Amino acid sequence: MVEVTVTPQSSLADRPVQIRVRGLSPSQLVTLRAWLKDEQGERFQSRAFFRADEAGEVDPGLHAALGGSYSGVWPMGLLWFLQPDTLFRRLVKRDVAGSPFRVRLEVFDGLCLGMDPKEQPLASCEAERWYVGPGVQRVPIREGRVRGALFLPP
Repeated sequence: MVEVTVTPQSSLADRPVQIRVRGLSPSQLVTLRAWLKDEQGERFQSRAFFRADEAGEVDPGLHAALGGSYSGVWPMGLLWFLQPDTLFRRLVKRDVAGSPFRVRLEVFDGLCLGMDPKEQPLASCEAERWYVGPGVQRVPIREGRVRGALFLPP
């Protein structure tokens, strides 16, 4: 049974996570895809193609991506190379304290280039990427023409 995991499942956006796929056939060619929807409903996604090792596992921190949104060994590549479906959109988190980005990770058999709705992933999971840690207080700043926010630790 194929399984994709993200460890830790919930983390701060600037912290590394480990993505792993297990249960593949040795040397199986797969596509790993990450995607999320921002607060305006715009979808951002990335994909990378991998060949499973002898144990039937893929770890982007150890195995080089053969192509897709990036190539080479990038442990966080699937999260760093997220691109909008609509040109000229930027991934911006406005409600930094209230909710995380929920990133969906999926693994597909072979090379998956499009968004064919009939294409079913072999496995999927979800990761939460928070921008503010628990207990951090956000204080808006307005002084003259200066605008900003002060984040106070617990």
